[in-house]
Amino acid sequence: MTHPGKARTALKRGSLMAAANWQVVVIQSVADTTFKLLLAVPVVGGAVLVTTLLGQDSSDVLAGDLREILIGVAATLAARPLALASYVFGLVLVLAGGAVLMFLVKGGTVAVLVLADRVGGPVERPPLRMAGVRRAIQFSIETFTGGAARLFRRYLSLGIILTVVYAIVAALSLLLAYGLYRLGGDRPLLLGSVAALAISLFVALVTIVNVLYLLAQIVVAVHDGKVGAAIRDVSRFVRGEFWKLSRVFGVTVLLLVLGMILSVAATWGFYLIAYVPLAGLIVLPLQLGAWLLRNLLFQYLGLTVLSAYLSLYRSFVGDVADTGAVPSSR
Repeated sequence: MTHPGKARTALKRGSLMAAANWQVVVIQSVADTTFKLLLAVPVVGGAVLVTTLLGQDSSDVLAGDLREILIGVAATLAARPLALASYVFGLVLVLAGGAVLMFLVKGGTVAVLVLADRVGGPVERPPLRMAGVRRAIQFSIETFTGGAARLFRRYLSLGIILTVVYAIVAALSLLLAYGLYRLGGDRPLLLGSVAALAISLFVALVTIVNVLYLLAQIVVAVHDGKVGAAIRDVSRFVRGEFWKLSRVFGVTVLLLVLGMILSVAATWGFYLIAYVPLAGLIVLPLQLGAWLLRNLLFQYLGLTVLSAYLSLYRSFVGDVADTGAVPSSR
């Protein structure tokens, strides 16, 4: 089959592939929600620990978002090293368990989308017909679980590599911030600006790393190859299709920003309505529905982008194969 050569066509194809296999969107959403609920366990446990050991009010401890609660609990427990060590160990254990679940689910998801892209045909070409969309429907329990089992170990290895890269990026950001702070003469007024620069740099680098990580997952699933070969192929793919990948990435960032703005606006709207007497009873289910819809929407967007990168990569592999130069040996 002929694969899309343009970023816009790839995104259109990716949206249709994700919609045709909507079950993986729901599964990804459920897994993401489960991961967040697992994170809530050490948060609540830390709050209980702080209130028990130090006699603080639980409402004060749980004030703020998840990041603020975690930092506040850790700072409070810093005076008691044994309690802090136990809390950190439990948090790391929950994070590791949630990450393993996400790797398992992601393997099944990517396997389904790879199969759909391979046999789906040119569904992105107008006119849009249901027969073409039906060819792209490749989800089944057997396909999902088989892909999850087959790719799990390699995705786990990629996850470990990703964690190490995160640590390196964080260290580089902190070193840069510290160096700039020292060059500025250790002036306290520079501390906020330096911290903002370090956070911005960390977010930017992590975003790029996440894209490369996603491409590595795609390459592993397409060729059913090893992690090392996939990383080499990703390097060739990025060099060969840099501008197409950049356009897909740019559109993705714009859609995410727009989605976040709409989500924040809707959330504040619900908060304002909640102040009306008796309206809170109506707002609560609306908030829950909006949260579920937001989660599904962002998961769908993520899988659309994944499918778009997948289509571009399969097109790139086909073009390279036509010239007689195979991307890498497996």
